[in-house]
Amino acid sequence: MIHKDKDREIQESLKIDCKNCFGFCCTALYFSKSDGFPNDKEAGKPCINLDGKFKCKIHKELRKKGLKGCTTYDCFGAGQKVAKVTYKGENWKENPEISQQMFDVFLAMRQIHEMLWYLSEASRMQDDLNIKYKINNMITEIVKISNLDAVSLIKLDLVIYRSKVNALLLETSKFIRNKYKKGKSSNINHKKLIAGRLNLIGADLKKKKLVGENLSGALLIAADLKGINLSGVDFLGADLRDTDLRGADLSRSIYLTQLQLNSAKGDINTQLPISLSRPEHWCD
Repeated sequence: MIHKDKDREIQESLKIDCKNCFGFCCTALYFSKSDGFPNDKEAGKPCINLDGKFKCKIHKELRKKGLKGCTTYDCFGAGQKVAKVTYKGENWKENPEISQQMFDVFLAMRQIHEMLWYLSEASRMQDDLNIKYKINNMITEIVKISNLDAVSLIKLDLVIYRSKVNALLLETSKFIRNKYKKGKSSNINHKKLIAGRLNLIGADLKKKKLVGENLSGALLIAADLKGINLSGVDFLGADLRDTDLRGADLSRSIYLTQLQLNSAKGDINTQLPISLSRPEHWCD
């Protein structure tokens, strides 16, 4: 079993620490201006605002400039892991011959850390000791691969790991949601889809009883969830861009991420899970 101190250590390692990174998210990723980034940028090319010390030149002005892509992105702590653990402080500017390898490792590490985030959340919420045991064993396995060398990380078949992780996440979600739903039917029309995803774009859900609802993968862009109880709601992979969460109770929601909160609208009255932080712009 995972000891509580070790669990907290894992949770902390999955939070971004930009000062100990080498600007991987500003370089390794493809950017699109339409998605709230400074310009259209090819993967592997540094952002125009990245300075010589791997810091953003306009960090304090990002939100004022409408660069939501920059302010919402979250790497689950993959950046500092690659910089400080995998490459032990070597950076891509001083080692251009392995820069592409570093970027590929960062992309793999982000997937690994994302899996760790969801698994740690599942372990925190799961009461069934048998399932919790399986989750914690998987956490140990994923932590182990996160410490592999660069070449081994790139060679990993992460699809296999994702399949194993997803099975545990689904099992945990069903277990938790059933406790909240208590046999009650859904209040959502799950037949309204866009590309296989539940379409709740712009929906007014304030009067819906959503406790224990499965909203995994749902398109909740600009939906209104103000002031409602979202306990036991599965938000795995849901699109929460501009979703209104002001005054909502998310403290017992399932599989929320910092990226989702960063892209949504909330305030000081929005209740959050203990593992997540209130975005700065919610307090403006």
